[in-house]
Amino acid sequence: MANLKEIRNRITSVSSTMQITSAMKMVSAAKLKRAQDAVTKMMPYSQKLQEILSGLSSSLDGVENSYASDREIKNVVIVAITSNRGLCGGFNNYIIKETIRLANEEYAGKNVSLVTIGKKATDAFKKSPMFAKDDFLPTNLDDLWNQLSYANATPIAEKLMKAYADKKIDKVVIVYNHSKNVATQVVQTSQLLPVVHAQTEGEHKELDYIFEPSKEEIVSELLPKTLKTQLYSLLLESYAGEHGARMTAMHKATDNASELNKSLKLQYNKARQAAITNEILEIVGGAEALNG
Repeated sequence: MANLKEIRNRITSVSSTMQITSAMKMVSAAKLKRAQDAVTKMMPYSQKLQEILSGLSSSLDGVENSYASDREIKNVVIVAITSNRGLCGGFNNYIIKETIRLANEEYAGKNVSLVTIGKKATDAFKKSPMFAKDDFLPTNLDDLWNQLSYANATPIAEKLMKAYADKKIDKVVIVYNHSKNVATQVVQTSQLLPVVHAQTEGEHKELDYIFEPSKEEIVSELLPKTLKTQLYSLLLESYAGEHGARMTAMHKATDNASELNKSLKLQYNKARQAAITNEILEIVGGAEALNG
């Protein structure tokens, strides 16, 4: 059994760890609230643009809409969105595993390029031959999380759209964590390019649209804006999911530290009681020896 000093040191260490994890939980909870508010505000605008985009794509052919062109898929870009920091459970590992699965199974035989947003994904794939480095996106993507905004996310979408329009790439898939609730994040994939017309339930025929202004102006203005908004909304979801996962992980860590602290205090009291009992026995034994 460990001596009293060792147990006291462990109790002090666990208590300090519990204070840190509790503070990190509170910080993540505050950041999660702000991230959820941003997602809530962004969602109606993003959904409406996506609805308009779907209807517009159904009435534009591949010549008019360069972002929905139907061509053979040879070059695929997988964008993996993770966080810059850890201590958030399996949040990052799930993204990395799904990215590897897509590259090795679903897009096997294709020319796959991996683009990473977040230091955890960058560290996992920077030595991979599929790592795209600066081919499609601006540098310092890991700094995006320090100040996440629509303006900072726009250059990413612009570079991807330009590479697609120039036929350097044929498909762009984004792997991210969808925040189902505070404690649950679900890995999902979203196809950014080419634009796919999502047929709504109960839709049986093509709708006849009257365009004002012309189709060309709508393509040049509305579609790029919709794609940028789509990417930004996915980044917001991943950001919210990160803090939800970290808050949950720190909550569990705090609970575990509290349980360990109780166990150590019980062990300390038992060890102290045993030491006191031994001292009493030694005193009694010594007194009996003197009296004998």
